[in-house]
Amino acid sequence: MKNDIHDLALVLDSRVKLVMVESWDERRVLETLTGLAVRQGLGLYVWSATDGLRHLGFDGEQQGGEDSCSPEVALKLVKHDLRANLYVFCDLHPFLSEPKLVRLLKDVAMREASTAPTLVLVSHALKLPPEVQRYAARFSLSLPAEEELLAIVREEATLWSERNCGARVRTDNRTLQQVVKNLRGLSHAEARALARNVICDDGAITQEDLPELNRAKFQMLDLDGVLSFEYQTARFAEVGGLANFKRWLAERQGAFLNGRGDDVPRGVMLVGVQGGGKSLAAKAVAGLWGLPLLRLDFACLYNKYFGETERNLREALMLAEQMAPCVLWMDEIEKGLATGDMDGGVSQRVLGTLLTWMAERSAPVFMVATANAIDRLPPELLRKGRFDELFFVDLPDDTTRAEIFRIHLARRELRPDDLGVTLLAEASSGFSGAEIEQVVVSAVYAAQAQQRQVDQPMLLECIRATSPLSIVMAERLEALRAWAQGRTVQAD
Repeated sequence: MKNDIHDLALVLDSRVKLVMVESWDERRVLETLTGLAVRQGLGLYVWSATDGLRHLGFDGEQQGGEDSCSPEVALKLVKHDLRANLYVFCDLHPFLSEPKLVRLLKDVAMREASTAPTLVLVSHALKLPPEVQRYAARFSLSLPAEEELLAIVREEATLWSERNCGARVRTDNRTLQQVVKNLRGLSHAEARALARNVICDDGAITQEDLPELNRAKFQMLDLDGVLSFEYQTARFAEVGGLANFKRWLAERQGAFLNGRGDDVPRGVMLVGVQGGGKSLAAKAVAGLWGLPLLRLDFACLYNKYFGETERNLREALMLAEQMAPCVLWMDEIEKGLATGDMDGGVSQRVLGTLLTWMAERSAPVFMVATANAIDRLPPELLRKGRFDELFFVDLPDDTTRAEIFRIHLARRELRPDDLGVTLLAEASSGFSGAEIEQVVVSAVYAAQAQQRQVDQPMLLECIRATSPLSIVMAERLEALRAWAQGRTVQAD
């Protein structure tokens, strides 16, 4: 808070008479302004539509009587004050369309005398009328650093212990550090509220608390729209194969979570056949690293009005930075960035916006893009340096198919060893992971209809009844493999 008081004092020393502070943490803003007023010996008055204009001190006396609840009356009192007092107006934004108030704001802002009062507008969002905007200065409270966030969590843990007869909050250092990192981007009050929620449930901070913490942060920041929060993030135990990709991520986990500067991993692109496990792998990145997973939906991104699509993308990327550290998943990215001449140049502008963000972002946002039709992507996106690596996800081999059968059979409480997964893997040559899952699902449905147990012959029959994409779209698959040769790294 000391730095905030110092920085705000510099703004006042510049003799700006109208200051805008956008913050959800009104209490902390008032504490900061109180500290500034005490340090500089200024009188401090606070206005709200419910309490009117009050002197913020021991007496709390109302200025101007009950009429000061009217913003017009209150601003007239400010305008005619001949002392260098500090006036704070909370939530004036609903009234900023009234002509008299606009003129009063301008009158206050245009006073240049050293004895003239300073007006501070405080709200969660402020947009001044054009005729006043150039007279105002914006100020933002600093967000808590990791050391402050750790102190907040420990304070809440101490309070919980005092309320529970001295019982200690259970956690481990790794989980505690992840919680602190995931609280970044929140105000002091917001971070304290989420830390309290994590602890008060069971007196423990565990890995199971992280997804709910991330969802609560997502909802608090009001990020719904083109971004969606993926609550269910896969574990790598649920992803068959992809050994090279798993090893690559494990080697870079510490660098991303603890890194600084330009050497922090920035993202990967996963290219391959449909149903090969690209989307599941993207989810598993967030699960492995204990980070929130955000999905960018290009279908919601596009808007018929000129410039709105690019604005939507900029807002989505900015909101992703607010959730940092996080994983940003762009599924089937070619559907949003495919080049063409029939869209009025929208795809080119969207591409430019995305490339600029990818090059200039400093927030720890790990981007995972997945694509099926690589030939539809612009070459600017694929050149070296845009992504840390380009992985090709091919159809699984015999060993991987057996592993995938084990995963899906066990998930449905079936015993893989009793069903001969080795034979099932050999019989399903050319199947993708998604097709193998559907074989298991079909066998389960058939067994329920026939009121019998799932057995190997039933699974083999479901395999024979399936025409995999490797046969239906053999030419396209071979073309994709030919393109990937020498251009990508094999994920498996």
